[in-house]
Amino acid sequence: MSDLLRQLRSRAPANARRVVDLCVEELPEYAAAARDSREHQEMLDFAVFTRTRTVELGAEDSPLTTDDLAVVESMGRRRGEEGMSFETVRCLLTLHTTATLREIGEASGPRDLDAGMRLLGWLGPQVAAAQRAYTLGYTTGARRHLPVVARVRQFAELALKDDPGAPAFADSCGLRLPERYLVTVVRTAIPPAIPDDLVHAAWDRHGIPATWREPDEFIALVPADRRQAANALIREVAEIAGQPCSVGAAIGPSGTLGETLSLAERISRVTPAEQAPDHLYTVTDTLLELSAAELPEIGRWLHDLARLIAGGPDLADTLNAFYRNDMSRSRTAASLNIHPRTLDFRLRRTRELTGIDPATTHGIRVLSTVVSRAVAGM
Repeated sequence: MSDLLRQLRSRAPANARRVVDLCVEELPEYAAAARDSREHQEMLDFAVFTRTRTVELGAEDSPLTTDDLAVVESMGRRRGEEGMSFETVRCLLTLHTTATLREIGEASGPRDLDAGMRLLGWLGPQVAAAQRAYTLGYTTGARRHLPVVARVRQFAELALKDDPGAPAFADSCGLRLPERYLVTVVRTAIPPAIPDDLVHAAWDRHGIPATWREPDEFIALVPADRRQAANALIREVAEIAGQPCSVGAAIGPSGTLGETLSLAERISRVTPAEQAPDHLYTVTDTLLELSAAELPEIGRWLHDLARLIAGGPDLADTLNAFYRNDMSRSRTAASLNIHPRTLDFRLRRTRELTGIDPATTHGIRVLSTVVSRAVAGM
């Protein structure tokens, strides 16, 4: 055994007490549990156990055993049964890991570089395995305190942050993780009276995990092969919210949903607010709008065109209906309850004001973007 490992073994009790004291100082929920003398002793014993096993297994370059992980899982379960919040548990795991790294640095002497590097290489995957076991135990214990919808919402939050603890919460809710998710964002003009109703509706009616983020975002994790369920869900969300909503959606692989959420949010900011949304807007639908939103000079040019269109009689609404009806004159006129000749007049007036023919390829690309931005309030 190297000098480094001998030092770590001899310092294990003192280091254990130091990390427990640190957790008591930093985490009020942990401190409350530690007021019980038996709990406090168990915390110390667990901290000594993890440090002793680090030395023993690190010396042999052996992984944590099934029994080791069972001990770790039981401690996590204890914290869950006590009703400790997951935020505190995550901080607790971080403090323990940081303390272990600091202890290795403090025990290292000038000749311990090789031993230290080997121990750190061993520590990485073993810490990950231990944290998974602890989190799984926590979610098992938390079932007594957290209703399933609360656990589902916690899963959604963790999955959207690409947090490695997300699978444990999925297991506790009976969720099987698909390969890809259709991340769906529904934005409201004002927060609904009871945002949790939206989360409950997603889970109770469709089995879809979702969350609400202040001030105005409902986010659902829809398996990519359940697009019809997503369409039904956005209509229900708008109905429960009782107001027009803007929708954006993007597909991404499980485990890396942070970027997918960012794209879905950006899409939702350039789509129209609709009282009864019936379309999942994706990047395919909003490519030009997204490009314009991220290029200020193009945005200003489109804004100037929108001001010209606003000077005509109902031109924005007319163009919106024209493009939504695939430029069918008869369907557009019927949807607006106007005569086809009135429609022709408005299209000519658009060409006169902007210099762009709405029925040409150029007109479709430019004016449909202008109208979409105007309807979205941009």
